[in-house]
Amino acid sequence: MTKMTAVMKTISTLTLVLVLLALLYTGCKPKDHHATMIAEEYVLTEPSDVVMYQINPRVFAPSNSLQAITARLDTIQDLGVNVLWIMPIYPIGEVKSKNSPYSVKDYKAVAPEYGTVEDLRQLVNECHNRNMGVILDWVANHTAWDNTWLTEHPDWYTHDEAGNIIYPPGTDWTDVADLNYDKPEMRKAMIDAMCYWVDSVGVDGFRCDVADQVPVDFWSECIRTLRSAAAPRKLIMLAEGANPENFTAGFDLNYAWEFMGAIDQVMNGDKVGKLVNVDKHEYEKLGRGKFKLRFTTNHDEATKASPIKQYGGVRASMAAFVATTMLHGGMLVYGSQEVGYPETINFFKYVPVNWAANPELRNEYKKLITIYNEHPALRASGKVTAFDDDEDNILCVDRVLNNDHVLLMVNVRDAARGIEVPTMWANRTVTDLMTGEEKTLSSRITLNPYQYLLLGK
Repeated sequence: MTKMTAVMKTISTLTLVLVLLALLYTGCKPKDHHATMIAEEYVLTEPSDVVMYQINPRVFAPSNSLQAITARLDTIQDLGVNVLWIMPIYPIGEVKSKNSPYSVKDYKAVAPEYGTVEDLRQLVNECHNRNMGVILDWVANHTAWDNTWLTEHPDWYTHDEAGNIIYPPGTDWTDVADLNYDKPEMRKAMIDAMCYWVDSVGVDGFRCDVADQVPVDFWSECIRTLRSAAAPRKLIMLAEGANPENFTAGFDLNYAWEFMGAIDQVMNGDKVGKLVNVDKHEYEKLGRGKFKLRFTTNHDEATKASPIKQYGGVRASMAAFVATTMLHGGMLVYGSQEVGYPETINFFKYVPVNWAANPELRNEYKKLITIYNEHPALRASGKVTAFDDDEDNILCVDRVLNNDHVLLMVNVRDAARGIEVPTMWANRTVTDLMTGEEKTLSSRITLNPYQYLLLGK
């Protein structure tokens, strides 16, 4: 070996060491080549244009549900969604267990109930091939009582005055142990676990459970590290919470819990103007490029009632869905609502859903999502101008972005109601976006019970 060759080998070795040290510093492992190759073939949608479909594996199959979900991807894609949020797929704790998927025994494994890591990788790959992103549900606030962290690092957890590890204060979540974010090593381990799914499986981000209960400075470090590890791929980060500081930390979207409460109240008799006021209130807290995720149901709400029962029937549930998602964008569909599943869904156990039920309702959801995708004015970046209804029965909103112009009207009552048509729309020929038919608007219009209109010009 020549002296020059030895020097070059020493430099190469030093470079490799520095790279590995940098990766260790960020908490991420070297990227998996397979995942990187998938990412290069797929470009994630912008947060403003998200149409999210929540996957509860326990409504797809009693076992090997990841494979069952993969088998249904064509049907899911046909709805028009572009991001799948998959509820926790990690092994579930058995100590003090309630069989909740939010009790995580191992952050770097897949529960046998759902399948294998390879099944998940195949699911992500097939989603990317269909131009759909995948985000995983992440539980950073607590772990199962039989997570190895608890025996190997008991100091990573919150203790009471007697020195006992506790479950999250102010909750009845007795099946999980509260993590202590004053521990830097725990933070590194948490970020490392999240990086694993980005690097080795190719997921496109995370929905972060009870994000407000985790320190903002952790999320800032975590999201910065994840985005660096994924580059040049983009990630979508969704916070289950309402803390505006989480947006500063790097989240793209958070929950519209306030709007969820408002639509429930309005459908039960409150003035429709409340929706406009809550919309303004939620968005005045947000910075540029940050958005709300709006929904009429999700896994938590479905344990109480189906949207059909919650809002007072199929037509009422659709009026609520249109008012919620078309007013200011940020659309979420909970897997099962599109087929009108009429009962509660307890996500702690397998609940079979008939995916062939109510095809007319599914087609209505598909048509609405198609209109949403085809009209950027309806999505989160469009301008919102609301018009007063003197009787507070009809939501009337003008949506515009560049040359795209849509008028939204939703009757939230179980009776026909009338409203004055906004001046710029009155006596104009417009297109009913749901039917494709042209019609001429007069200066006043009457909507049937729970009827909605999406009009373009």
